[in-house]
Parts: sequence; C-alpha cells; structure tokens
Amino acid sequence: MLSTSFAGRALRLASILVYLLFSMALSPAAVAQTPSADQIEMFQNMSPEQQRAIMEAMGGGGMRTPLPRTGVVSDRPLEFPQTVRPRARDEETDGVGPDGLPREPKLKGGDTVLLTLEVRQFKRKAPEIEERERREEQRGAGQPAIPGRQMTDPRMAGSQQPAEAQTQELLERTQEETVRLEELRERVLRRNPYKLDKWGILNIPELGPIPLAGLTANEATQRISAELRLADFIVALTRLPLKAYGSEALKPFGYDLFAGSPSTFAPATDVPVPSEYVVGPGDTLQIQLIGSVKGRYALVVGRDGRINIPELEPVPVAGLRFEEVRERLEAVIREQMIGTDVNVSMGELRSIRVFVLGDAEVPGSYTVSGLSTITNALFVSGGVREIGSLRNIQLKRAGRTVTTLDLYALLLHGDTSADARLLPGDVIFVPPVGATVGLAGEVRRPAIYELKAETAVGELLELGGGLLPEADPTLATLERVNSQRQRVTVDVNLSAASGRGLPLQSGDTLRVPTIRAILENSVAVNGHVHRSGEYQFTPGMRLSDVLPSLDELKPNADQRYILVRREMPADRQVRVFSADLEQALADPNGAANFELAPRDQIFVFDRESGRDRIIEPLMRELRLQSRIDEPTLEVSVAGKVKIPGTYPLEPGMRVSDLLRAGGSLDEAAYGGQAELTRYEVGSNGARQAELIEIDLRQALNGDPTADLALRPFDYLVIKEVPLWAAQEEVEIRGEVRFPGRYPIHRGETLRSVMARAGGLTDLAFPEGAIFTREELKERERKQLATLATRMESDLAQASLMSAQEAGRDASSALAVGQSLLATLREAKPVGRLVIDLERSTAARSGSEQDIVLKDGDRLLVPRVVQEVTVIGEVQSTTSHLFRNDLSRDDYIAMSGGLTPRADDDHIYVVRADGSVVTRSSTAWFSGGGVDIKTGDTIVAPLDTERMRPLPFWIAVTTIIYNLSIAAAAVNSF
Repeated sequence: MLSTSFAGRALRLASILVYLLFSMALSPAAVAQTPSADQIEMFQNMSPEQQRAIMEAMGGGGMRTPLPRTGVVSDRPLEFPQTVRPRARDEETDGVGPDGLPREPKLKGGDTVLLTLEVRQFKRKAPEIEERERREEQRGAGQPAIPGRQMTDPRMAGSQQPAEAQTQELLERTQEETVRLEELRERVLRRNPYKLDKWGILNIPELGPIPLAGLTANEATQRISAELRLADFIVALTRLPLKAYGSEALKPFGYDLFAGSPSTFAPATDVPVPSEYVVGPGDTLQIQLIGSVKGRYALVVGRDGRINIPELEPVPVAGLRFEEVRERLEAVIREQMIGTDVNVSMGELRSIRVFVLGDAEVPGSYTVSGLSTITNALFVSGGVREIGSLRNIQLKRAGRTVTTLDLYALLLHGDTSADARLLPGDVIFVPPVGATVGLAGEVRRPAIYELKAETAVGELLELGGGLLPEADPTLATLERVNSQRQRVTVDVNLSAASGRGLPLQSGDTLRVPTIRAILENSVAVNGHVHRSGEYQFTPGMRLSDVLPSLDELKPNADQRYILVRREMPADRQVRVFSADLEQALADPNGAANFELAPRDQIFVFDRESGRDRIIEPLMRELRLQSRIDEPTLEVSVAGKVKIPGTYPLEPGMRVSDLLRAGGSLDEAAYGGQAELTRYEVGSNGARQAELIEIDLRQALNGDPTADLALRPFDYLVIKEVPLWAAQEEVEIRGEVRFPGRYPIHRGETLRSVMARAGGLTDLAFPEGAIFTREELKERERKQLATLATRMESDLAQASLMSAQEAGRDASSALAVGQSLLATLREAKPVGRLVIDLERSTAARSGSEQDIVLKDGDRLLVPRVVQEVTVIGEVQSTTSHLFRNDLSRDDYIAMSGGLTPRADDDHIYVVRADGSVVTRSSTAWFSGGGVDIKTGDTIVAPLDTERMRPLPFWIAVTTIIYNLSIAAAAVNSF
C-alpha cells in the first residue's frame, strides 16, 4: 500500500517535471525551440491519461495530436512550399507602421529641416530675496526635528502666508544676456533651412555637428534642445518634405524592381516542365498506362531516388533529366508489360534549397519551387541592395560559376534567356556594384546606371532611353573627377560622333539641358481673344494678319487700345506701344496696321475688368531698365475716365492717346478743362511740378496746342461735371394718395415731395408719421456699440462687487445687467427723426420746418389709431382703447399696475410722433395728470437705482424701450 502510494506520488512528480519541461520548450517565449529527445522519451513512457492531462494543461485541449514516436515515418505527401516569404515592411520609406497606420517619418541623410528658436521667458529672484530664503533655510536646518511635526519659528508664524499667495520680487534677464541670446538666435535662423549631410548630421556652426539620423522630428527637437547652449531657447524642428530635383533626384536604376514584390508565388502547376528539369526526391510523376494494362498513378520519388510502380520493380529516377526519366519508364513498361503504352508527365514538384548570398537584401538559405529561376530566388530574398550589382549576378553550382544574369537585359529588353533554372544547392551570389554613371536632364530615363560593356556616352544614352524632344544635344555637360581629384565639367556635343564616343569613367554625371522656352520666329496673342496662343512669324506680317477681324475678339474687348511688347534685337531692351485695331482694320495700309517683329507679344484688354494684371508686369520691366538719364517711360490718368491707372509712355504719345488708354472719358467727365501735372527736375536739382490746363474738346479734336505731347511721369486728371451725382430718391408709404419711390433733386424738401404724392388720405394719422434716415441709422448703430462697450465695463465691475459682497442685490444686479446687455446687442437701429408732419407740409419754403430730404429717406404715414399702449414693468403689457377721461395712471391700472421692480418716479410717455414726455417736461406728470393722446405709449421703466452697481443703466432701459417702439411702428408697414 505504501509502495503504491509512493509510486503514485513519484509518477505525479515526474508528470509535473515533464509538464514544466514541455512548457519551457513550447512557451511563446521559446516558440522556436522543440522538445529534446529526452523530453520526448519521458513523455512517451507515460500513460495515455497522463499524456492527455499534460497536453490539456499546456494547450487547453487544443493540442490533440500526440507527439510522434521516434522511428515512425509519416506517409503524408510533401506540401508544395511557398516560394516567396512576405517581405518585411520598410517603415522608414513607406511611412506606414506595422499596424498599417501612417507614422511620422524619420530623418535621414539629405533631408531638409527648418529650425525655430524662441527665447524663453526668464525671471530671476532679486538678491535680497535669495539671501532671505537662504537664512530661513539655515534657521530651519538648525532646529531639532520632531517626527510627524513641522517646527516653525514663532517670530515668523505671523508673517508666513500660503505659497499660492506669496508675491516674490523677480528680476528680468539682463540687457547683455538678452542681446547675446537674440544675436545667437538670429545667426541660427539666418541659415534656415538646414540640410542634413549624407550621414544624417545637422551642422550648426554655433553648436557643432548634431547626429539626427533615425529620429523623428519630435525626437530631433528634444535632441537639439539638450544642447547646453540652447538651454535658454524653445526649440522646434520641422522636417520639410522637399523632393529632390536635378542630379540629387537621381536614383540607381532597376532596384525598384523588387520594391513591390508579392508576398507569395502561387505553385506553378500549370507551367510546362522543361525536358532538362532534373528529377529528385519529392517530385511527383503522373503515369498513365494504356493498353493491356490500364491505370493512372501519381508516384512520389522517394528519398532513395526511386519510384514504386505497382507490379514492377522500383525504378531509379533521381538525378535524371525529365526527358531521360520518360524514356526509361517507357522502356521499362514496354519490356515488362507487353502490349502496354505509357504516358509520363510531372505532377507536383519538389522544393529545393538554394543560397542567396552577397549583397542581397536578406542573404541566406531559402526553400523554393523546383521550377524557380534566379529572379525567383532574388524575390525570395527581398531583392538586391543598392550597393549590389544588377549586371553581374552569378549562379554558382558545385563550386564554379555556371552563368551570370544581367538584370538590365530583363528590364530594358525583356530578355529572360539568362534567367537559369535552379538546382538543389545552387548559390546565387550578388557581387558589389561596378562602375556607375549618372544621367540627368532631358532624357527618358534619368537615373544612375551601372556600366558593364558600355564605355561611351552614346551607349549611356541608349541605357537612358534616348533624348527627349525638348533636349538640346549641343550643350550637354559631363561632370567628372579628374586625375588630380578635382571636380571638372566637360562640354559634350551629343549631335557629333566625337561627343557620343567620349569615354566614360565611374562617377561621371551627364547632364542634358532643355532648349530655350522662348519661341523663335513667332508672335503671341494673349488676353480677351477667342484664340490666344503663338502664330508663325513671316517677314512683312502686320497686326491685321494676326487679328484679321473684330470677330477674333471676345465681347466687351477694348478694340481701340491694344498693347504690343517688343524686345529690341540690338540691346534686348523692352519697348511697349499701343495699337488701335479699329483703325488698323479700316485702313490696312495705314500706320495703325504696323508691321510685327519676331517674338512680339500682343495683349487685348477687357473693358469690364482692370488692366493691372497685364500692365503691371510690363511696367515693372520698364522700371528695371530705367537709368538716371533715361527715366521710366510711364504716364498716369485719373479722375473721370473708365479705367484710370498708370500706362506705358509710347514714342509720340499725346493726351488723346492717354485718354484712349484709359478707356475714354466717363459719362460724368467734365468736357471743358482737364489738369495735367508735369514733373521735372529743375536747375537746382529738385523735383518741380508744373500745372497745365488742357482744353479737352480741342485735344479730342486733334488741336496740337491742346493735345500736348506727353513726357515721363505726366499725370492727367479728368474733372467731374459739377453737381454730378447718382440719382437720389426717397420713399413714401402708407396713407398718401400716391405712395411709392420719388426721385429728388438736390435741396428738394418734404413739402415738395408730399405735394407730388398727392397729400394725405382721409384715414391718415399724421401725428404718428415715421420719418427715417440712413445716416441717422448709422449714427445710432455706433452709439449702441459704444453703449454696449460701456455696459460691458460696468458688468465687469458689477461682477467684482458681486464676488466681494456675495450679496443677493449684487447678484441680482449682475443678472439684470447681463440680460440688458444681451438685449442691447440684439437691438437694431431705426434711424428715426421726430417730425411734425402737418407743420412740415404747411411750412414756408426755407423755414426750419421745411425738411430738406436726402437720398434714402423714408416717410411712413400710418392709419388713424385708437389705442394707447402700456409697456415695461407692469403686470400685463397691452394696449387699451383711447378714452379722453382716462389718465396715465388709469391706463397703468388697467394693465394690472406696476411690478415691484418698476421705477414709478421715472414713468414716461412716448408720443406717436416719437417724442418723449418725461417727468421734467410737465408739472402734472408726477400726479399722473399728463395729457394722454391716441397712439401714445406709456413706459414703466426698471428701477435700476435700487441696484447700487447699476445707476447708469436707467438710460439703457430707456433706449431699449424707445427702439422697440420705433421698430414696431416701422415693421407695421
């Protein structure tokens, strides 16, 4: 019994030990390990129940397949392997993290960065403060410490305050320190942007080299901030994603072939097996027997290199080419199975192991398909590194080089003849790249090419696909390093045999420039035309040859002022002159239809839009070529012309020509006199102005005494017709016989317009007439804004008082003030002018009551009203039918009386005409005996004087009530 118990405990201990051993072998941290032979043997000696318990404990029941016993060979056929492993994502180049989300790129050599420096705000404690704190620390250090209690000097107890309430005296940074830091900041920022060298190092002369390669912009900012000399600065680094151009943008050719490699190659089951394919263990042969014996077999070549055909002896096939295997099997079948023919084909192919070594992306040993070629193996390894050769990839077999692969033949010509199939144990070796040269500029494939048999410039051009049509082959340059290790430039004429035959050497860069963008022997038409562009120039070509009719112009094109820009062949100076297309088309042989020159540019203007977009660049050119003895050829026109501005001064240009440039006279132009201001430098060397009166009528008629020749900087001003203005009008609505809009002349009065409107109707209520004016509305808008600003200031003070007093009245005042401010912000100005309509219409001409009208004035005449309105701090704001026997207080009582917040001492009445009757305007007002009239509005204001913070706001409530009354009256029409 004891022995049985002891044996059980020992077995359980052994089970636990084996479980621990298997856990260590199969844990996620050791997933690459496998159980050792001792562990497997110990596991196999256990009972099935113990094995099952261990497997369930390790995998939760997920591992149901028992481990194989030693010596047992699986009869499962070999699985076809993947020929390409997933290539690791290059997080440095594609900007995508392992989770597939965008990530911040890391800095590398050649990147361009922008540095920002800001001086930190710095304050230092005054020396006396520092000395006092030092003495307090020493005094505290000399006192005995009691655990759990803080010792305090009784003399300091009354003077100590919480840390948040302490006010410390601080000193600013000294002037010398500030100047020094600002100078350092300016020196660093002056060199922006910075470019990292090829090693990813940032070189700042004031700081020295700072390595930043492999860091993000945020990490680089922290790295630079760690520099001691930048401790007083707030540093920010920004990576500029600039794209390289020219020679710097050149990349080695061909290496992007492997950039987008697929994650796997599908088994090549539909590819015909070549006759030279070498059969080996793992290959499957499809054998079909036809004749006296029929059958179909899929036979796998065993590890001994033989296949077992039913009823026949094993046939050795390993190491033979597929053609030889076919012949051998046909011979064996015919010999041993008389009357039977055989059809032999390949089934699933075995996997083979090859080596990819040298400058491959991931060199190592790889398992690939039996039909794989050199390029397949290169894809498996991730491709070739940029320091590896694409033109001398070697296939080594049994210690010797069998063949070499030039990937340029595949990339440029699609030639796969050298892409040999692989055998087990083959080695693909990628040697270092050979001689390289760069090809930039106007070629089809600018890149860095590896040379093999190419030795001349012409052969390099063939690699680059040849020249583009825009290339200038006569001005190519070759940059190289000479024997003295100096970088030199050699001119190469690619159109000559000697230029194309120029020998190349490693490190050369051939640049092919583009032709000049200027079109020779052509003229250009731009602007407001239907067909802009370039036209071929022919000798004797005139303006009408390019613009043969006015139909070539778009609608509203200026036909009389067309500018022509011309470069003079002798000195390349720019000249600008105008043309009159109407005259040119009317008289083809006249001077207006002048001859054009090569490279002329013709500009046609639009009458509706300004001309600055075209004229300003031309004027800039003229100003750049001006000299002290040749001032800028420009003149200006202002005033009442259609298109005022500055225009080029043409040879022989006169006043009439300048008016034509300005689009002719405006309809409001005064045709009598114009003013020409002429600026000249006097004998004393100072600029002087001369005013010249121009008779426009004579100038437009061609009188040379008035149509003066212009000089540089002349300034012509066209005056406006006196009293010329846009038509003014007023609006009269309501109870008049002929309501509507009426045009008025300057100085016309309300009495005159009312007579034109037919006077009032029988239902008119002239006492309630509303007269509004736009300029008064604008004035009210500004006053409301000023009042709102003042209220905001009062609110801030009220808020402070509310916080200090914490009283109910202060809080209530603050709430009322905020409500008033919101109402004031929403109030819209009306612009009402209080008038007595009956007196104005009956006034004498020129009297005070004879109102002079202005543009935009409105008169609204309501119908007869019979009500009196009560608003404000009453129980019910409403309107009541007018009665002669009722007083102000009667109407208030009919509205329920005043509220507790009403100010009964400041109740006022707004008459129908907008005038206000207050307590001070009548002796009877305080007693409620004011004369109430139909259309009146009784206002009971808020008693703001009871709220101590708000004495000013009684005016605000009055304004708001008055605006509300006026707005309601206006909106009733």
